[in-house]
Amino acid sequence: MNMMEYRAIPFSPPDISDLEINEVIETLKSGWLTTGPKTKELEKRLAEFCHTSKVVCLNSATAAEELNFRICGIGEGDEVIVPAYTYTATASAAIHCGAKVVFVDSQPDSVEMDYAKVAEAITERTKAVAAVDLGGVIADYDKLYAAVEGKKYLFRPKEGGGLGARIQQALGRVLIFADCAHALGAVKNGKMAGQWADFSDYSFHAVKNFTTAEGGASTWKDIPEIDNEEIYHQFQLYSLHGQSKDALAKTRAGAWEYDIEGAWYKCNMTDILAAIGLMQLERYPKLLARRREIIGRYDEMCDELGVKHLIHYGKDFASSGHLYLTRIPKASDGQRRKIIVKLAERGITTNVHYKPLPMMTAYKKMGWDIKDFPNAYAYYENLITLPLHTKLSNEDVEYIISNFKEVIQNLEN
Repeated sequence: MNMMEYRAIPFSPPDISDLEINEVIETLKSGWLTTGPKTKELEKRLAEFCHTSKVVCLNSATAAEELNFRICGIGEGDEVIVPAYTYTATASAAIHCGAKVVFVDSQPDSVEMDYAKVAEAITERTKAVAAVDLGGVIADYDKLYAAVEGKKYLFRPKEGGGLGARIQQALGRVLIFADCAHALGAVKNGKMAGQWADFSDYSFHAVKNFTTAEGGASTWKDIPEIDNEEIYHQFQLYSLHGQSKDALAKTRAGAWEYDIEGAWYKCNMTDILAAIGLMQLERYPKLLARRREIIGRYDEMCDELGVKHLIHYGKDFASSGHLYLTRIPKASDGQRRKIIVKLAERGITTNVHYKPLPMMTAYKKMGWDIKDFPNAYAYYENLITLPLHTKLSNEDVEYIISNFKEVIQNLEN
């Protein structure tokens, strides 16, 4: 056993400072707790940060992704292509809308979906592809756009004059959605996560780089002949029971009356959560820089050990540094599990991102079989995710590295 003094290292605690705490206290004292001025201010600042025209803050990334689909008119009878290697929310949001999910395998030795297989999976029923910026690394959207453009002749836009139909008609191809749950602040070829896909969603869950405790957001690219204000207004309707005015609008003199335009959903963000987000955003550049420092040390360790790892930074891209995925060469699933236990005995909490969806009960019941996704399974089989967060001290990082090296170097069959 490593002789360094024992440390208890959690996997991913939130990084909350006095700035966030004091902003929440101020919000509580203001008497305005639900969706209000702080939520609107956070939307504005996030749009500036992501270089997009509009952002809508909601109560989760899952709600954001589902509303993205609904805004675009995706529902019963439609197919949505999703990577087999992702968290369930990527797929379940489409299922909530009544669409059929079609899984595709990963590329060999990669978390990215196989773009050639995406093209093969497109049919006349395909309305969308949902890509995932897993670990904070932006996917190859150029290849994804090429795949859907190559099958443009199969696309059948929704008929009618509703917003979703008009979006589909304006784009004239399979829509591209980005699950940016991990990727706020990531950049590739000069474009931020959120600028690549037609519609994107983010997660602000407690384990994310940027947190509002619970929460998420949607953003989108400008669409020809579609007014961004109309899209934003539809998000407001969907997220607050179909009510034509939110609580803030109703505070104006004599503005009590409202309409219910549809029997819709309740997934708005509150000002208490937005208060956390406003201060997180002020601190975020430094939080990203600290993650990059830790990743640099982990990269050195993995390269020394011959352990494969997710590449977070390159000439034309920078990840948000959300997850540090390692893959132990030639290790079996059983050996991987033993390593996780040995690290836990030393106080180091690790994780696995992800168990492919065709392995999960809900998706097996739908007829999916992991045997049809060999690349996704091969990536998962020997994967261990190391702690990567801004509460780690330099000493914590060295403790993780020292113990990880020892456990890996003494790996037994």
